[in-house]
Amino acid sequence: MLGAKRDAPGRPRTEGHDERILEAVLGLIDRDEPVTVNAVVEASGVSRAALYRRWPRMTDLIAAALDRGRANITLDLSGDVKEAIVAVMFGDLAAVRGVGYSERRFRTRLALVMANPELQRAYWTSHVRRRREAMVEALRTAVDRGMLRDDLDLESCIDAINGVFYYQSVVRGCSFDDPEAIRRCREAFEVIWRGMERGHPAR
Repeated sequence: MLGAKRDAPGRPRTEGHDERILEAVLGLIDRDEPVTVNAVVEASGVSRAALYRRWPRMTDLIAAALDRGRANITLDLSGDVKEAIVAVMFGDLAAVRGVGYSERRFRTRLALVMANPELQRAYWTSHVRRRREAMVEALRTAVDRGMLRDDLDLESCIDAINGVFYYQSVVRGCSFDDPEAIRRCREAFEVIWRGMERGHPAR
């Protein structure tokens, strides 16, 4: 764990330090080298004190680096909610994933968080939950408009939808450039959506 040293109140951060630190961490990760305080300081040229001020824990720093380049999801809910979700989830997947956020980076992230539960929790808290907010809003809007049942646990619904994609990548080992993998995801999404629709009998 990094120390808890902080800036004095009002002390400005040096311009560009965050970028240099995150790039250094990603470089270490991409080279399969251990991400340690000494290694990050050496690779970034940023002082240990500056590193301490920004990230109190190494897990938070690694989580921030792994999320670098990820795109935040935005949904246009002025029209049909389902169509808005489909347009984002099955449109330009590279754009959704983020410019520069390669499939290799995605798989590296999976491997690192699965090997480190503390990192997994940090990544969930600081990044994944934030990125799900647009989807929660979309499903809640669909419920309010009478499209979906009002007894749904929206977090569980999102888990089910996202899980379809993770299964293709983690279990089947498919790339999201594979049209057949995307077809399976699309079919599974339709099954899940029908189960959420108003009029579908609740269990």
